[in-house]
Amino acid sequence: MGALRVGFIGLGNVGSQLAGNLARHGTDLTVLDLDPQRVASLLAQGARAADTPRGLAAASDVVITCLPSPAASAQVLESSDGVLAGLRAGAIWLEMSTTDAAEVRRLGAQVTARGGLALDCPVSGGCHRAATGNISIFAGGERAAFERVLPLLTVLGQRILHTGALGSASALKVLTNYLCTVHLVALAEALTVAKAAGLDLNTAYEAIRISSGNSFVHETESQVILNGSRDINFTMDLVLKDVGLFDAMARTHHVPLELSPLVLEIFRDGARRYGPREHSPNIIRRLEEACGLRVLGRGFPAQIRDEEPKVPGYEVRPRPPEAAS
Repeated sequence: MGALRVGFIGLGNVGSQLAGNLARHGTDLTVLDLDPQRVASLLAQGARAADTPRGLAAASDVVITCLPSPAASAQVLESSDGVLAGLRAGAIWLEMSTTDAAEVRRLGAQVTARGGLALDCPVSGGCHRAATGNISIFAGGERAAFERVLPLLTVLGQRILHTGALGSASALKVLTNYLCTVHLVALAEALTVAKAAGLDLNTAYEAIRISSGNSFVHETESQVILNGSRDINFTMDLVLKDVGLFDAMARTHHVPLELSPLVLEIFRDGARRYGPREHSPNIIRRLEEACGLRVLGRGFPAQIRDEEPKVPGYEVRPRPPEAAS
């Protein structure tokens, strides 16, 4: 892995943490972002800066994009000074954005037409796990390409799952983000009811945590809700993008969903009330305001830190089919 030259485009809340992991592991790293402060932070860790996606691609064996929307990825790849204009034969494009499966296949076809390889590699687990290298990574694309970049992925994350063909990882990512959002809305309701019923919220948190009602979302986002910061480094506009992608996938396949449209409307209302860049856990404000309550506990952190020890990343294998008896 150390011999690979890596270019990283998109140093947002997650991307900056992923790129930081590469820098700390001595990767030959070139970065590009619209925010000069984010770039400067990586330069201080030993990375180089590129002026254009084309220049970054020309100097890289692996190009990683981690961007806020499918439109942003398309612009970065397809513009006149984009990645495709500088991509070398044999280079690998890793799309680590949360994006549309059909769009990643469309862009991937252009990468392969230029002699490159394409994988979609979205991450799951939050910024706190991206920072420590304990985040999970889905990877869709040819198995041979996956094996080439697996050493790189095991630096970026801990649990690595090869999901199948290009686009499969993106489809699974929007599915898991949808589930995360449903859990968040349900927890907002449960915690507000607990407050209205006069229950101690620290006790309610522990009751949920040790019960069948527990979830990853509860162990993380409920804490920042009860702290009052509501800061999980994720915003309402991103929820609307991700759940919208899931909802569109369901409609494409003619699945008559009931929860997904309701969740979208809840967050559309939240974005109208509080702004699209409001922290997503603050969706609970809709209930707090309706009930005249503040749903707060005692001693919870303002932001979540990953306390799990870092272990070498590894590939997760799907459960094999039951052997015929």
